[in-house]
Amino acid sequence: MNESVQLKLSFTLSLAILVVAVVAGVFSFLSAFDEAHELQDDVLRQVAQLMDRQRLLPAVPTTDIRLKDVDEESRVIVQRLGEVSPSTVGVDAGGVLPLPATLADGLHTLEVGGETFRVLVKTTASGERIAVAQESGFRNEIARDGALRTVMPFLILVPVLLLIVADLVRKMFQPIAALSKEIDQRAEQELHPVEDRHLPVEVRPFVVAINRLLARVSQSMESQRRFVADAAHELRSPLTAMSLQAERLAEAEMSSVARERLTVLRQGIERGRSLLDQLLTLAKAQSATDLPKSPVSVQSIYRRVLEDLMPLAEAKHIDIGVEGALDAEVWASELDMIAVVKNLVDNAIRYTPEGGRVDLSVGVSEGKVVLRIQDSGPGIPLAERDRVFDPFYRTLGSEQIGSGLGLSIVQTIANRIGAEIRLDFSDQEKQTGLNVAVIAPMR
Repeated sequence: MNESVQLKLSFTLSLAILVVAVVAGVFSFLSAFDEAHELQDDVLRQVAQLMDRQRLLPAVPTTDIRLKDVDEESRVIVQRLGEVSPSTVGVDAGGVLPLPATLADGLHTLEVGGETFRVLVKTTASGERIAVAQESGFRNEIARDGALRTVMPFLILVPVLLLIVADLVRKMFQPIAALSKEIDQRAEQELHPVEDRHLPVEVRPFVVAINRLLARVSQSMESQRRFVADAAHELRSPLTAMSLQAERLAEAEMSSVARERLTVLRQGIERGRSLLDQLLTLAKAQSATDLPKSPVSVQSIYRRVLEDLMPLAEAKHIDIGVEGALDAEVWASELDMIAVVKNLVDNAIRYTPEGGRVDLSVGVSEGKVVLRIQDSGPGIPLAERDRVFDPFYRTLGSEQIGSGLGLSIVQTIANRIGAEIRLDFSDQEKQTGLNVAVIAPMR
């Protein structure tokens, strides 16, 4: 409970309400109980006053059986004091109370015959002394019932009030819960400020601090991306110059050993240029913030990518093509989709052995477009599928030359356009081949 402000607040308010309710309930009960006794004493006074004004005298006690039918709770006993001989008949059967004649005028609480009575002694204007009595047990029962009816609203309303307080506290903390959920669901590239207009004043300083932190993180990431892009741009010129010099050197007369070493050098330069291109593509994918203005056709993306990569597939005698004529439109920029498909197809061609197969297809499922690239290569083991999207990570035991940035670029663009990447085996029985599904938002 010490770690939850909501629980602590609910518990404190509930405890305070219970304490106040108990104190108020006890006070109301005692007050109503005493007030009921006062009203009952007033009844005795009114009966005595009526007897005095009307010059009425108490009747001689009788044992008439009809007295048994009288309501004992409302029965008031009126008798002369000191002049009536004691009766062997009980009070409940209509007998008199054996009261001493020496009782002073006023109210008394006496125990007679094992029962308690409230007795009012009064001297009338004619000099007669009368006693007006009522059994205390029934008086207390009536007073207690009246007091309980007074406290009953507390017993009903306090639980309702506790539920209302708990619900109000929960609703007061809903903006904070919504804020934490919104921040938790953000992608790593979404560093825009948190909206604080609908948040409580007490939480706004914390949100302001978070926004400042997000601004510093965004600035740091932007500086890092700018450094990578600038470094790649700066390195392209010397690598291009080295590539041109290597081409000119290849035209010169040289020994077979020198030409073999020159071939290795040219391959290294080409790998460096490919790495720089991938770095520039990754930096551009991470820094792009423009929203697409129109959807793009998947089939047109496939055609453009195949036109660029067909020579690479033909060099390895790979059967590559698009399955089916179904087309769909994806709500993303054309450059982003070309980068995604090209990197996936390029990886499929490179990792598929000679004479293999690479198939491209498009489908629609649950209102989303599914781009699927399948190959007959070795596939990606389950243990490595979480790491293949990390920059510069390459599958263990791979003999293919690459930068390890292709899937990282694909994942970055997918996160930005709201797409999902799923990896699976093309052949489930043999656990071989790679089946990449890109689930993208439809138009």
